[in-house]
Amino acid sequence: MLFNSLEFFIFLPVVFVLFWFLFKKNLKLQNLLIVVASYVFYGWWDWRFLSLIVFSSFVDYTIGVLLKNEEEERKRKILLWTSICVNIGFLGFFKYYNFFVESFIDTFSLIGVELHSSTLNIILPVGISFYTFQTLSYTIDVYNKKLEPTKDIIAFFAFVSFFPQLVAGPIERATNLLPQFYKTRKFAYENAVDGFRQVLWGFFKKVVIADNCAKYANQIFNGTEEYSGSTLLIGAFFFAFQIYGDFSGYSDIAIGISRFFGFNLKQNFAFPYFSRDIAEFWRRWHMSLSTWFRDYIYIPLGGSRGSLSLKIRNVFVIFLVSGFWHGANWTFIVWGALNALYFLPLLLAKKNRVNTDLVAEGKYFPKLKELWQMSFTFFITLLAWVFFRADSVAHAFKYLKGIFDSSLFSLPEVLPYTVLALVALFVSVEWLGRHGQYAIERIDFIKKPLRWSFYLVLIMLMFLFTGEDQVFIYFQF
Repeated sequence: MLFNSLEFFIFLPVVFVLFWFLFKKNLKLQNLLIVVASYVFYGWWDWRFLSLIVFSSFVDYTIGVLLKNEEEERKRKILLWTSICVNIGFLGFFKYYNFFVESFIDTFSLIGVELHSSTLNIILPVGISFYTFQTLSYTIDVYNKKLEPTKDIIAFFAFVSFFPQLVAGPIERATNLLPQFYKTRKFAYENAVDGFRQVLWGFFKKVVIADNCAKYANQIFNGTEEYSGSTLLIGAFFFAFQIYGDFSGYSDIAIGISRFFGFNLKQNFAFPYFSRDIAEFWRRWHMSLSTWFRDYIYIPLGGSRGSLSLKIRNVFVIFLVSGFWHGANWTFIVWGALNALYFLPLLLAKKNRVNTDLVAEGKYFPKLKELWQMSFTFFITLLAWVFFRADSVAHAFKYLKGIFDSSLFSLPEVLPYTVLALVALFVSVEWLGRHGQYAIERIDFIKKPLRWSFYLVLIMLMFLFTGEDQVFIYFQF
């Protein structure tokens, strides 16, 4: 079920009414309703894959209980690795089986050995990368004794399957979300209003920015050889805002809807395109995934401690794994490697933690140095996005070669001024609202008539500039 579908606009009010009016006095029934509603939400896509979520939830719930009662370290490790193998096994089979088979055959073909093997017509379950990491974090935290294992199986199943963030994040930690299923909830009008405002901004990002940018990004990427360097640069620019509007828009909608039901999810994007270096960018982009890799892979490997070779190894491991998490294609691995190359100079020069504050804090305009830093960081990020969007590594290199051509300085063949104006409006609002959790969080200081006029403008723009209906990009991951 999609957030931007008619079915969801019927589904959400029904769940809301049942949650707050019929079951408001019974926490267990509220949590059970969340489980049932989440399974309906997910099963609307393909009910067969509900068994994966149920099985994964049951395995990790059981292992959590067993870990609590087991003190022998060897047996604790066996339980932990059982959880890891089950979850990563499902993820590996559904997401990467064909990739490994095809790569194995291609490797042998390079030395003249032709192998014949068949791949499987495997359907990738929506959101499997997200809920797998969410439930894995629970088991790892219980193993490390950072979290008390739950005895409430309904609360745990609700935590794993919570429908607002089930299929595209944010990837929640059990330490943050699970305890919220234990507490009696009371409807807070202020939270609901704030949630509605964040949902509105998320839909604006998706419908007006992402979907309109997608039209031209797809057109240009699909016709790489037909366009000048300037047009190819415009295409990469549009994809950069398509993926940001699409993914951060989904996160805003998920976080806002969660607040309707009294839940608080973690911020997932913190205005990443205003970053002054690539390290700051990765602290602000898809924060729930970046911190997951940091806490469960990077730091256990040694992080930025140890010898120079270990530091380099750890950086490449974390970025390559991040790239591979996104998809079973060499383009994502190259994208990860390129970001590692961007990041390494900062780490080796010990400048990866320089820009930890908010850019131009308390000011309307950045300094010239900050403007240059943000522009350069955005540009190299944009070049990396080419690999993320391209159909193959060869396509990406062809696209980049086309950008850095003499035609880069010609007039673009594709230059939709209306969409560029919408992006400019969007960036302006994001810049003015960068102090909040989302761009229009702190709009309450504006008088009510002007505030409501602004909301109406956003809604009108969504009706006037509804782009071609696009599925959320991160559904494929």
